[in-house]
Amino acid sequence: MGKRLRVLVACEFSGIVRDAFSDRGHYALSCDLLPSETQGRHRLGNVRSLLVPGAWDLLIAHPPCTHLAISGARYFAGKEAEQEHALRFVRALMAAPIPRICIENPKGMLSTWIRKPDQIIHPWQFGHIDKKGTCLWLKGLPLLSPTKVSWIKVSAPHQAGQTKDRWKDRSRTYKGIAQAMAEQWGGEI
Repeated sequence: MGKRLRVLVACEFSGIVRDAFSDRGHYALSCDLLPSETQGRHRLGNVRSLLVPGAWDLLIAHPPCTHLAISGARYFAGKEAEQEHALRFVRALMAAPIPRICIENPKGMLSTWIRKPDQIIHPWQFGHIDKKGTCLWLKGLPLLSPTKVSWIKVSAPHQAGQTKDRWKDRSRTYKGIAQAMAEQWGGEI
């Protein structure tokens, strides 16, 4: 693209996607209800207050999947209100006044209640040895091209046993995917 983009990375505490864009010279800000795990521009709070016209060139959002992912379907009974709240949040992100948007989430309710994803990617397509289907809903962006196809390992963080921080480990974006986003959607300045 060649120009310095203003990139908002919603629902990211790890800083991985934010840093991939910052490292390429873009102004990138992550926003989450949790503090950032790394140094960098981060806003603690609800991202909705940042979704204003003209403020951003690109939004990459990782909305919480607790009430949306098919992996938690066995716990869906009685959580209709939480699911509706989660769906409303995703719809607000998709409708944000930003010209280019990527919503990232695992397979789940978004495909049924909103629309099918534009693309499903896996970490093994971007230099990692894990298999973890990740759906991308895109607006104004091209599909993400694989950068380095790797052999697949049997186990992955999303298949690990129950631990206190399992949800955090499962929600972190793989660095190879973040770098591909920054290279392909942000380019070099």
